[in-house]
Amino acid sequence: MSVDGVMLGMPALPPPVLSERRKTRQLQVGAVGVGSEFPVSVQSMTTTVTADVNATLQQIAELTASGCDIVRVACPTQDDADALATIARKSQIPVIADIHFQPKYVFAAIEAGCAAVRVNPGNIKKFDDKVKEIAAAARDHGTPIRIGVNAGSLDPRLLEKYGKATPEALVESALWEASLFAEHDFHDIKISVKHNDPVVMVRAYELLAESCDYPLHLGVTEAGPAFQGTIKSAVAFGALLRQGIGDTIRVSLSAPPVEEVKVGTQILQSLNLRPRKLEIVSCPSCGRAQVDVYTLAEQVTSGLEGMEVPLRVAVMGCVVNGPGEAREADLGVASGNGKGQIFVKGKVIKTVPEHQIVETLIEEAMRIAEEMGEQAESAGSPVVTVS
Repeated sequence: MSVDGVMLGMPALPPPVLSERRKTRQLQVGAVGVGSEFPVSVQSMTTTVTADVNATLQQIAELTASGCDIVRVACPTQDDADALATIARKSQIPVIADIHFQPKYVFAAIEAGCAAVRVNPGNIKKFDDKVKEIAAAARDHGTPIRIGVNAGSLDPRLLEKYGKATPEALVESALWEASLFAEHDFHDIKISVKHNDPVVMVRAYELLAESCDYPLHLGVTEAGPAFQGTIKSAVAFGALLRQGIGDTIRVSLSAPPVEEVKVGTQILQSLNLRPRKLEIVSCPSCGRAQVDVYTLAEQVTSGLEGMEVPLRVAVMGCVVNGPGEAREADLGVASGNGKGQIFVKGKVIKTVPEHQIVETLIEEAMRIAEEMGEQAESAGSPVVTVS
């Protein structure tokens, strides 16, 4: 689209990526394709009691609205297992049942129509003895299995062999279980090898990627509170995605699950692995700043919350980098001396007093979004909305 003859929005050419995806087998988790031929997807997990169907579906709806692609639900009891069929049927996104301890719930989840089942071989009773039956049931229902190995619940045999949850121990556990399924010609498998230490986790996934072609689910388990967990997940995922490793991700935070989705989505957008939406470019401020950049950036971000258009907005506070960054953005301001120059795709369209900067940027962003929506509607594309 254009405003006064100036093209807006992200470039038409595909954005650059750091690395080609590692080639994997392909899976269907419900309607979501998983593997190197599909986009990297974002997962989260409900925090509700699964047996409380209404509460669980409400949280799934919130996750769906935040951009979650696949959701996992816990299934520790028979009441939870009994609720799976209704949840799987009514959820707008694929539901994965998370199974520990009791192998009978694996079969219950498959029968309930869950899009996939996550199993933790390290703590399911006599799991290896059940692989043949699980493989047969999963094959009959077209249900993929995620083999989820965690440092905190590693098979005791491997703990004894390695002394602790080393990268090699995590990988050996995962590949052993995958080989048992392969013996029964079942290969609809996704694997995760999670650890709370990003360095150990990254090395485990590197070793795993060298040893198999199964799609991999990335996660730093027990990553911690929101700030710490975000940093640990971002650096670990970045290190792996840089190598093309990773097909689904979950950011594990001690925070509401919607926050996990927001962080995961932003990680993928920052690496051009998911289409970028609204992006705020703002300077960190320094002694050169002649306006309150922190407040300006916060107010613009708040005012544009919920905007879904691919729009880059620059909020800059000095004359050194300000004009250049504002000129490169779709919409921006270069501030100084109590006023701000408003740029639209490289051209100054007006100069406003400092107290009008936020209002003006929001108005211009809304106008651009509306015009983009009208253009999309006339072209038969989904209409851009601002909520």
